[in-house]
Parts: sequence; structure tokens; C-alpha cells
Amino acid sequence: MTETVTARPDGRDLLADLLAREEQALALDAADELPTRRAEFHVPPAEGGDHPETAYFAGNSLGLRPRRTSVELLEDMDDWAQWGVEGHTEARRPWLPYHAFLREPMARLVGAKPDEVVAMNSLTVNLHLLMVSFYRPEGARRKILIEDSAFPSDSYAVRSQAAFHGLDPDAVVTRMRPREGEESLRTEDVVDLLRRSGHEHALVLFGGVNYLTGELLDMPAITRAGHEAGCVVGWDLAHAAGNVPLALHEWDVDFAAWCTYKYLNSGAGAVAGVFVHERHLAGDRPRFEGWWTTRESTRFEMAPVADPPPTADAWALSNPPIFAMGPVRSSLEMFDETGMPALRARSLRLTAYLESLFDEVFRDRPLTQVTPRDPAARGSQLSVRIEGRTAKELTAALRVRHGVIADARQPDIVRFAPVPMYVTFHDCWRAAVALAREVAPR
Repeated sequence: MTETVTARPDGRDLLADLLAREEQALALDAADELPTRRAEFHVPPAEGGDHPETAYFAGNSLGLRPRRTSVELLEDMDDWAQWGVEGHTEARRPWLPYHAFLREPMARLVGAKPDEVVAMNSLTVNLHLLMVSFYRPEGARRKILIEDSAFPSDSYAVRSQAAFHGLDPDAVVTRMRPREGEESLRTEDVVDLLRRSGHEHALVLFGGVNYLTGELLDMPAITRAGHEAGCVVGWDLAHAAGNVPLALHEWDVDFAAWCTYKYLNSGAGAVAGVFVHERHLAGDRPRFEGWWTTRESTRFEMAPVADPPPTADAWALSNPPIFAMGPVRSSLEMFDETGMPALRARSLRLTAYLESLFDEVFRDRPLTQVTPRDPAARGSQLSVRIEGRTAKELTAALRVRHGVIADARQPDIVRFAPVPMYVTFHDCWRAAVALAREVAPR
């Protein structure tokens, strides 16, 4: 491949300037107040480039595997071999109350009370189960408000919920777009819409961090505005949990759901999480019920009518998948050990450094940052739009030629997630050099 060289106004070329900054990146890693935990993860080997491991920026799609996960998962498997059915009570981490082992660390992660959270199912399944309880269209209040760039699964879910209630999804699903020429929503615009038409909306369901742009929405302000308009407010936290600090109870959120395989590093399709505010726990909202809905203390009385506890467990249905919950538990241990405030601070430093390098690269290349530049308005993500080439083509080239893994969102967005658990300043430098080498100037 022919290397791209760009003359700068001061006579220096961009690539040479970037290459000269490697020692600076290594020094930043050595001096950072929160050292990386990269060595505690399995980092994929690099396919190309000068480094044995990839610079991994796809943790907003699938997080890396912690090394401790396999050890603890094998312990659970060995207990199955030793105890058989008796493992429900005799295993070193008994299976019957296994989901309870996740309760307190998960509550700490999302800013909830322990009784307000439960680990169960997968994200979209949980959104549907929650909407059974919280989307109750009646009279003139029938609409659902989502962001126009919501993750497709959320769009499908709310449309199907509307149709399930006999409503026309095209008529009742409101898709909110940014202002003309802008990439992100403004909080004041969301608040204004709710003031004007909130009385028509039964439910507000946004992503806490937008999957495409990386925008961190003002969850407290939007929740408050939704409540003032009489709406139920729920949040999809797939890209927020483990990425940004959350205070769901304090913010008075009605419900939330999140997956655990992105920033929470629990493995593909890992068990998801649910939050239901305590004011709804003892109420009479309708919900679907199953074997795990009833109280643990009376479960084996085999009664024909469920006896739900006044906790989020009342929304659980089935016997939890132990071998899928173990990786969630061991990952949550790591978040407890480091703490979200420290991770968020490191995330801000990494993302700002990556942005500063990208600014140099983007100066004369067909690349544009679509993520907000305000650090308080984004998570650990920088989304880049490329012209004249597909995102899939560019991410393939970054991986194969340079050992940099980013995430493509067709047709033209490449997402870089400097996840603070395992991404380093040196990784950020590698990503900038790879882009400079791969994308030709205008």
C-alpha cells in the first residue's frame, strides 16, 4: 500500500508528525492516574501492522473477554458435574439464588436500590416485558416518543407494541430528529416537544447514549420533562451501562433496560438487566408472569397463582441461565473494584486525546466527527463519517492492514470506543496513525 503523505502549512507532513508522538502516548499511559486493566483481558491478535495485539475500539459493540471469566465459568460447570440437580443449593455459588448475586453490584452500577434491579433475559425481550406494564395507551394519550436514530431493535419493538394495541405505528410513534444540519438532539428541543405535545404521549423511550452518534442525552432533564407532561419515561441503556455514571433512582426514571455484552464485557448475548423504580414495585400494573415471578420462599409450594415479591424480581419469568449469568457476575466485580467515577474520568481523558489526534487527521481528509464535542454530552465513543468509501471497507482496511478494530455502521459511519478498562493512549495513537495512512487527503 502506498503511504499517504500530507504537507502541512508549517512544512511538516502529518504522518511524520503523528509517528513522532508515539513516545508521548506511551508516557501518557505510564503517568495516568488510573492504569489500564488491559492485561486482565484477552485482546485479539493483530492481523496487520507492527503490534502483536489489536488496538480494540469495538467495545461499544462487543466488549473483550476478562481473563477471570473462564476461571469462574469453569467453576460453575464443575459444580454441575459434581452436584447435578443438587447444585441448585449445594454449588459454591448456588443456582437457585444465583441472580441475587448480581443484584447489589448491578444496582451500584446504574444508581439504583437493590430491589429495583434484576438480571434476566436479553435487552429487547426486557423492553417488551416492561412495555407490557408501562405502555398503556388510553384516550388521546397513545403516542410513543423515540429518537429518530434509535437502534433498530427499539424502533421495531415500539412499532410492534403499538400494533399489538391495535394502533397504527406510523401514526403513534413519534421519531424526534435533530435540527436541520445537526447530528445530535438538543435537550431544550426534547423538552419543548414534550411541553407542546406531551399530553398525546403515553411513553418516552430514548437511548441514554445514542448507539450511532455516541451522544449522552440529559437523562434527568428529559425524565423530568416527560413526567411534567404526564408521560411514563423509560430508557434503553445498552450503550450507557458501564459507560457513563447513572443515577436511575435519583433521576426518578420509571423503568430501564440494558444489555451486558458491550461496555460490561459479559460475552455475546449475555443476560441483560432491568430497572423498575420502587414506586412501581408494589403497584397493580399489569405484567406477564412466570416461574421466577413468584417469591423464592414459596416457589416450591407449586401454587397455581403467583405470589410476586415487591421487587423487580416480579418481572422475571424463567429459571435464569447460570452459565450465561456467571460472566455478568465476574464482570460486575471488576466495575466494583475500579468504580464508575474513576472509569468515567479515564474515559474523558482517552476520548479527548483521541479527538485531538483525529482533529489533526481530519483537517484535510474526507472525515467528519459526528459525536458531540462537549465531553459532558458523550460517552466513550467518537463516531466518524467518511466520504467516498463505505464504513465497511474502511474498518476492514484498519483491521487487516493496521491491527485496529473499529465498528462499521453502514453506509458511512465508523465508531471508535476508547473503553477505559482496556483501551490505552497508545491504542488511540495507533488509531490516528492508521486513519492517516488509510484515508487519502481530499
